[in-house]
Amino acid sequence: MGSDITLIFDGDCGFCTSAANQIVRRSKTKIVAAPWQFTDLAKYSLTQAEVADQVYLAIDGENFAGHEAFAMVFRVQPNSFLRFVGKTMMSRYLRWFSMPIYRLVARYRHKLPGGTPACKLPRE
Repeated sequence: MGSDITLIFDGDCGFCTSAANQIVRRSKTKIVAAPWQFTDLAKYSLTQAEVADQVYLAIDGENFAGHEAFAMVFRVQPNSFLRFVGKTMMSRYLRWFSMPIYRLVARYRHKLPGGTPACKLPRE
């Protein structure tokens, strides 16, 4: 897959920062982690409102948000099992499961290890 892979996350959130750093550290494919607060969002055709709401993975001009961003982290790996996991996460059969799990983690990230009150999302 693409040569330019950027994980755009909330740099004000300790949990998000830790998760992004873990992804970069463990990935066998080069992924750059970029806090949205210090990123030229126009380069990725994203808005502040979009990136404040959920994580994005930009791969050669294509953006994946939320649970799809995490699925794509798996899909860009050289390991065939991890690619299968990523593909399964995006399948219509398991999308109903991976999407709400992502939203649940995002909603309560301020209560997870490393999270702070600044991580709390506004109520929907």
